[in-house]
Amino acid sequence: MITFEEALAIIDNIRVNPLVEQVGLELAVGRVLAEDVFSDVEMPPFNKAAVDGYACRREELPGPFSILEVVPAGVLPIHPVGPGQCSKIMTGAMVPEGADTMIMVEYTETLEDGRILFLNEKTSSNIAWRAEDVKSGQLVVQQGTLLKAHHIGIMAAVGCGEPLVYKFPVIGIISTGDELVEPWVKPGPGQIRNSNAHQLMAQARAIDLPVEYIGIASDSPESTREMMTDGFNRCDILLLTGGVSMGDFDYVPEVMQELGVEILFKSIAVQPGRPTIFGTRGEKFLFGLPGNPVSSFVQFELLVKQLAFRMMGHSYTPQMVKLPMSADFHRKKAERKSFLPVRITSDGKIETLDYHGSAHLHAYEGADGILSIEIGETHIKAGELRDVRQL
Repeated sequence: MITFEEALAIIDNIRVNPLVEQVGLELAVGRVLAEDVFSDVEMPPFNKAAVDGYACRREELPGPFSILEVVPAGVLPIHPVGPGQCSKIMTGAMVPEGADTMIMVEYTETLEDGRILFLNEKTSSNIAWRAEDVKSGQLVVQQGTLLKAHHIGIMAAVGCGEPLVYKFPVIGIISTGDELVEPWVKPGPGQIRNSNAHQLMAQARAIDLPVEYIGIASDSPESTREMMTDGFNRCDILLLTGGVSMGDFDYVPEVMQELGVEILFKSIAVQPGRPTIFGTRGEKFLFGLPGNPVSSFVQFELLVKQLAFRMMGHSYTPQMVKLPMSADFHRKKAERKSFLPVRITSDGKIETLDYHGSAHLHAYEGADGILSIEIGETHIKAGELRDVRQL
């Protein structure tokens, strides 16, 4: 048995070979950038009016100024601004030569002779200067960035219409057990619904990963071998739930070895999820997850997601928030690191939820995150600050 930190280090240090592809910007959200993106233009590309108003010379304020022309956005000014002159400019339009200040229209008065007088004592330039945001050739989005909506806007602005991104790893999912039936089937005596597979598919799709559901393998080496072979042919990361413990019908470790899987660990000092197996087969990866649904849910969040993002070329960091405990917490056994469902209260505190163990999936119904309790730790005091991994 190894510690959780040792298991995570194995996954973080394993060799992966991410593949790349070009996609349109409309498909790039949620992908990881496989190249640096540089600007092919200056931004702003010209001295640009930041307000509706009048372009003039600051040294001549408060005026009055005679109006040379009206310049809408997208139209080039014709006349340079000379002494005693101004041009009426709309937001986003090019500021004409000779002008160094935009006075806002609401702070001006139009005199009887049509000239403009500035009414305030002071003003900023109200001009977005050429290249003050981005210079041509400047790096704007780095390789390895997990692309979000604002990155798409930046890339669109600098002419990157088809970014090079890492391919998504395909997740394959197999459930094992003669007792399992699909959610749409009414369970008979001794049967339970297959919540694990559908939960794992949802977790994978929540981070945009493509999923192949292989199905339910019966409790036999032949069925397990057939589905695992199919899964390795179709997927990059294969997830099996159930059949990884020490029961008479737990064939998964045996079949893994028959299929040439190199097992890197097979037991972690955590709860839930102790009998978690991880192995490699060439450039394919396999997790044997426990059959209890909370175990498979938590280990996907902690370990599978870490590997999936690595295969996407991204150094994944889970979203954490540090908050005080709402009450004292005690546990009797502390031989393993525990992961517990918690709620964040309206006053910003951590509240542990009623949790009966790794089969108690409904404990996560109102959970906002996962709290970790270290090996040897039996007591946490109310008010103590702890990190919560947000779901």
